[in-house]
Amino acid sequence: MSGLLRVRGSIAIPVTELRWRFSRSSGPGGQHVNTSDSAAELSFDLAGSPSIPESLRPRMLDRLAGRLVDGVLTVRASERRSQWQNRQAAQARLAALLHDAAAPVPKPRRPTRPSRAMRERRLENKRRRAELKRDRSTRYD
Repeated sequence: MSGLLRVRGSIAIPVTELRWRFSRSSGPGGQHVNTSDSAAELSFDLAGSPSIPESLRPRMLDRLAGRLVDGVLTVRASERRSQWQNRQAAQARLAALLHDAAAPVPKPRRPTRPSRAMRERRLENKRRRAELKRDRSTRYD
């Protein structure tokens, strides 16, 4: 694993700020699963991290509020048998969550209206379609 976890643009988190925990994973694996700690749990202190720019921190904390416990974001991966693959999956999941949380605020939608010509075209097509169906029903009576 490299020394940085890339999030978005210039935002990168040093792996020294990430905390790992490993435990036994449920699921397939036979006898091996009872002796190996293959489930990976990755924690990142979002509220106290110096790697997150101060301008983005409130937005990220707000967007991830439901997943945070005391400002710490935790991701768990246990779908693979290998601890290494679970570590990779947890890192990718954490990066994706932080990437989405750091996304810029979308521009507000300006409501638009269909033009008069468009409304008339739509109504004309409806009339034509209704007439076609009406003709179909009277033809076979």
